[in-house]
Amino acid sequence: MASSGLQLLGFFLSLIGLAATVAATIMVEWKKQSQGKTYRIYEGLWMSCSGNERTTCELHQSLLKLPNEVQATRAVMLLSILLSAVALLVSTVGMKCTHFMDGKPDSKSLTAMIGGMLFIVSGLLTVVITSWYVSMIVETFHESHRLESFEFGKAVFVSWAGGLLTIAGGAFLSCRRCSRTRSAESISGNHLLSTSSNPKSNYV
Repeated sequence: MASSGLQLLGFFLSLIGLAATVAATIMVEWKKQSQGKTYRIYEGLWMSCSGNERTTCELHQSLLKLPNEVQATRAVMLLSILLSAVALLVSTVGMKCTHFMDGKPDSKSLTAMIGGMLFIVSGLLTVVITSWYVSMIVETFHESHRLESFEFGKAVFVSWAGGLLTIAGGAFLSCRRCSRTRSAESISGNHLLSTSSNPKSNYV
C-alpha cells in the first residue's frame, strides 16, 4: 500500500486545486479590455468592473443576457467545485491517516480511490471548460475589431492551475489502489513459494 505521505500529498494538492478553482470562479478578471492608457474593463462570471484607478463593479442582472461562454463556464465551474467537495469528504474517509473504516482495509482503500477519481473528473471539467472559454474569447478577438474586443485575464490562469493541481492530487489518491494490489500480489507470491519449498526440504 502506498505511504500515508503520498496520500497526504495528493490530498493537499487537490485541496489547493479546489481553493484555486473557487478563487477563479469568484474572480472578475476572466475577460479584460483596455480603453486608452488607464481605463480598464473587466468581466467575470458573476460581475463586471470598469474604471481607472478606482473601479466600480456591478453584478450581472440577467442570466439570459449573458454570453453563452459565460453561462456554460459558470455552470461547469460550479459543478467542478461540487464534485471536489464530495471527493474531499470521500477521500477523508478512505485515507490511511484517518480512523474511519479501520476494520475494513479493502473498503477503505477503494473509498480513497473513488475520491481520487472524483478529483480527477473535477479537474478535467475545470481545464476543459476554461480552455473552451479561452478559445471562444480568442475567436471573438480575431473576428471583431481588436480595439473593441476582450482578452482573457488572470482568472483563466488561476483556473487552469487549479484544475491541473486537482488532477495531480486525484492521481496520487487513485494510484494508491494499484500500489496496494501489486504489493499484496508480491507478498502472496512469496508466501506460496516459501510454503511450496518447505515440503520438498522435509522429504529430502
